[in-house]
Order: sequence, then C-alpha cells, then structure tokens
Amino acid sequence: MTSIMLAAGEGRRYAMGKLTAVFKADEEETGCRYSASEWWMEPGFEGVGPHSHDENDEIFLVIEGAPEILVGDAWRALEKGAFVRIPANIMHDFRNRSDKKAALFNFFIPGGFERSMPQIVKWFEEQA
Repeated sequence: MTSIMLAAGEGRRYAMGKLTAVFKADEEETGCRYSASEWWMEPGFEGVGPHSHDENDEIFLVIEGAPEILVGDAWRALEKGAFVRIPANIMHDFRNRSDKKAALFNFFIPGGFERSMPQIVKWFEEQA
C-alpha cells in the first residue's frame, strides 16, 4: 500500500442526479480494509432508499450542511461534525431536505463498495 494525498474535490467522481460520490480510497488502495468517499447531496435529494449491507459497517461524518440519516426506523437531523456508525445488517439511508448542499464522508468497512458504483449510477439514470 502507498500513501494517498488528494486536494479538496479530487477523487473518482460518480454523478447521480442530485447525488455525487467522490471516492478517495478504494479496496485496491487499502488492501480491502475500507473504502473512503464523499457523498454530496443537492437540496431536495430524497435518498437512495432504505437498505442494509450484509457484511459491511459504515461510518459517516457530516462535512457540510444538515443532512438527515435513517438508522433502523428513525430519521435524525444532523449538523456538521456529527458522527454515525452503522453496523452490518442495519437499515439506513440519507437525504437532504434543506435548501443548501449537504455532504457526508463515508468509510465502508471492509472495502469494496466502489465495485457497485457502475450499477448504482445506471440505476439512477434509469430512475431519472
């Protein structure tokens, strides 16, 4: 493994309508230990739909705005700096009902989530 240093905004970008993912590190770069990415939500983004991951924990840090996160069956409004850990098999989602852009930094543990991005982008295109 080698060190990674990216400037703000750099990374592998996936545009999905009102949602943009920017991957900073993936399984190949981390020995499959984690994937690290930013998730930028435009105002009015209503989420990807409640879902869970069988074998992966997720950590979210709010880096901009005031997104809402669903954990289990409860939505919670968050502010910049908030931290959320979601264990495997727990239903979750995120959205931005505010009038300003919101963003989450995500650690997906272990890595590999980026393999799903082409299918996720295609799903968003089909929903548009």
